[in-house]
Amino acid sequence: MNFQQMRYVRETVRQGLNLTAAAAALHTSQPGVSKQIRELEDELGVEIFVRFGKRITQLTEPGEAVVKVIERLLLETENLKQTAAEFADQKSGSLTIATTHTQARYALPRAVGEFKRRYPKVRLAIQQGAPPAIARMVVDGQADIAIATETIDHHDSLIALPCYRWHHVVVVPPGHALDGPEPLTLAALARHPIITYDSAFTGRSTINQAFARAGLTPNIVLSAIDSDVIKTYVELGLGVGILNAIAFDEERDRHLRRIDAGHLFAERTTYLALREGAYLRGFTYDFIALLAPALDRQQVDAALGRTP
Repeated sequence: MNFQQMRYVRETVRQGLNLTAAAAALHTSQPGVSKQIRELEDELGVEIFVRFGKRITQLTEPGEAVVKVIERLLLETENLKQTAAEFADQKSGSLTIATTHTQARYALPRAVGEFKRRYPKVRLAIQQGAPPAIARMVVDGQADIAIATETIDHHDSLIALPCYRWHHVVVVPPGHALDGPEPLTLAALARHPIITYDSAFTGRSTINQAFARAGLTPNIVLSAIDSDVIKTYVELGLGVGILNAIAFDEERDRHLRRIDAGHLFAERTTYLALREGAYLRGFTYDFIALLAPALDRQQVDAALGRTP
């Protein structure tokens, strides 16, 4: 039994039981993956996978239990490396943040700038994607931290911590009918074409729920994953935009008008998520505190169930 065999099993599961994809991810051959898995099964005395011909179709019952143990063992192996690295050099290493465009563009710059000043030798990477994908990156060990509003706060393998709360704003071109003295209402919004986030992003579920409760059907003519794309099409006159308030910059967006919509849509929380059981380097705690000052090391450890 060896770690290579366990990594091959784990990657096969991660790749949806596709041996070809697992081999590609591991930079090896499909026969080599199959052979290593078979050897581990022979040593354990149980079959991990159900096979139909040369294809793997599902995990066996003992295979499900084995995979859980493999995940823990490989996580602890990585934790061992991180622990050694922390004592060898506390100021260098790598930190990967998985997040959405809005967070990367508007929420992270201040924290990232200060972090790089404090830790110039730490290799910092920011990976962007949809909330389900960024959650998966952390679960699979491809990222250290996930930051998003949707999805990540109810993933079984993640510990989600509230990062900051925010509300929506409506953005319109100057002189638009909505940019007047009358209070903004859902009924007034529903009379205009709307440009807002894709259903997986940045509080879109809250927008849908608000209109549904009011018995209104919004005319959403365009949805996007990128706040800047939404603003661009509002400037072109294609509709009114509904955005995360943090994504509106008075100076950069001076060609648009902002209308507060906090009274129309429920306040939202952006979460920071960590992999359950993962070892955190000292600089990781510092980055978290820079982004969300309330989340100091003591608070993070408490959420992770760790004692001082």
